[in-house]
Amino acid sequence: MACASVLAKVERDGLMEGLAGAHPEFGWESNKGYGSAHHREAISQLGPTAYHCHSWNLGQHALF
Repeated sequence: MACASVLAKVERDGLMEGLAGAHPEFGWESNKGYGSAHHREAISQLGPTAYHCHSWNLGQHALF
């Protein structure tokens, strides 16, 4: 089970690095989509993308 978890994380990290080129304002190449202060601030200022998990509280209550 642990091996599958590691493989899933490696895959997800690769996807985040790929998205970083299209959306550099979110810092995905370094935070891998986790809620760093910079990432949360970018969401607050720019709103979430289609790639953000909209079921989470992203600080954009009016959008949901």
